Amino acid sequence: MEFGLSVLDVSPVSSGSDGARALRNTLELARLADRLGYQRYWLAEHHNLPSIASSAPEIMIGHVANVTERIRVGAGGIMLPNHSPLKVAETFRVLEALHPERIDLGIGRAPGTDPVTATALRRSQDRLESEDFPQRFSELLAFSSDGFPEEHPFRSVIAMPSDVGLPPISLLGSSGYSARAAGKMGLGYAFAAHFSPADPAPAMLAYRKSFEPSESFEHPSAILAVAVTCGETDEHAEELASSMELAWVRMRSGNPGPLPSPEEAIVYPYTRAERRLADAYRSMQVVGDPRTVRARIEELAEHTAADEVMITTNVYDHAERLCSYERLAEVFDIATPGK
Repeated sequence: MEFGLSVLDVSPVSSGSDGARALRNTLELARLADRLGYQRYWLAEHHNLPSIASSAPEIMIGHVANVTERIRVGAGGIMLPNHSPLKVAETFRVLEALHPERIDLGIGRAPGTDPVTATALRRSQDRLESEDFPQRFSELLAFSSDGFPEEHPFRSVIAMPSDVGLPPISLLGSSGYSARAAGKMGLGYAFAAHFSPADPAPAMLAYRKSFEPSESFEHPSAILAVAVTCGETDEHAEELASSMELAWVRMRSGNPGPLPSPEEAIVYPYTRAERRLADAYRSMQVVGDPRTVRARIEELAEHTAADEVMITTNVYDHAERLCSYERLAEVFDIATPGK
């Protein structure tokens, strides 16, 4: 089956480096992805994690779009519980005005952080549950299409610039709920397989089954986000991937930190409980040499009927991260005209 390849970037922060360097690395990777032929470049939203600098994707989208020429750029995603729907609508109308037909808006249902940080982020600290997502999302759609009923208090509020539409919207998730909702509304759908242990196939197929064409999407747009480390050899890839395994264990144990080096990760004395965490995380990753990685990605794409596989690669050395994406582009031959 045919599918596109794209990039999901969290701007990883390595030990001994800093957030400013991580954000500049994002711009370098985006330029490379644009030249190599990747389909789109999405920026994630995370907060209060020392290993991730991508806390304001809406800002980085503008910068990435400015330094690239062809690739679509978007949010993967905007965590709607953290934002006013009106502000999201206006921000992405501005981005669409500046970079027409190159912007995507991915929307997430969760805050993407811990409860204390979520409290600090919310416009109102009364409700921290996700049950108000349908109301917020309905407001976002209404601001984009003048869809408020006459008696609604926001009826007179117009998201500016009013002569620019919102870019295509995709729902992010790892459940059948988001998948079916995205399908029924004629939106795109992206499954977060890079951190979800659940089988993505049921949700991805439910999205296709429930899909109804819309103005933005005539056909389903199912994206599978996958964590990939593509090394020169399987052994090289395993070494590179060891950094994220240790970073994941530390985060899940309540002691998050920047990405450790492979040298530190390889000699780390895992406890049995930590080893189980590391192994569970490793089972969600695609790690190997180019041929190994291609075979596994093709298997996942076929299993889920994905239209696109979105790759996130987080390794200690930025140069190695660039090389991983280069190896993928070469083994899939994505730069070939017409593919």
